[in-house]
Amino acid sequence: MTMLHARPLTAEAFAPYGEVLEVPAEPGRLYYERGLATLRPGAWPSLSLAMKEPHPPGPLRVQQMERHEFSSQSFVPLGAARWLVLVAPHAETGGPDMARAQAFIAGPGQGVTYGTNVWHHPLTVFDTPARFAIMMWRDGTATDEEFFSVTPFLLDPG
Repeated sequence: MTMLHARPLTAEAFAPYGEVLEVPAEPGRLYYERGLATLRPGAWPSLSLAMKEPHPPGPLRVQQMERHEFSSQSFVPLGAARWLVLVAPHAETGGPDMARAQAFIAGPGQGVTYGTNVWHHPLTVFDTPARFAIMMWRDGTATDEEFFSVTPFLLDPG
């Protein structure tokens, strides 16, 4: 079975898929307006809060990806968390192109905004339970989110 190795999340490496969200190191404010993107005029902003239990130590078996074709989606941890950011571009034949998938580990204080139509793994945390604020746009239709089963593989979170 294939093994993908995760690397630390950086803004430069993640740029093709969206934005890394970080609190400024100095007093002040940074704006992350790509986190508010929607391609549907009738959609409304949706803010949700989630709590996730950690994945057990060891490799993660990846078998599903998801996307929000018409909406960006932002994940902001509400405390220290080490969590998975696994992304893949859209394949010419449909679904995620897992041959070009990239895996990152977000550290404490790092959030992300997945761009519209970016395939990503469902929220997965490591080490300790974690809470998140999640922002996206919804219109109540099946196009709000899409799940896709992929050929299973292992991911080493490092």
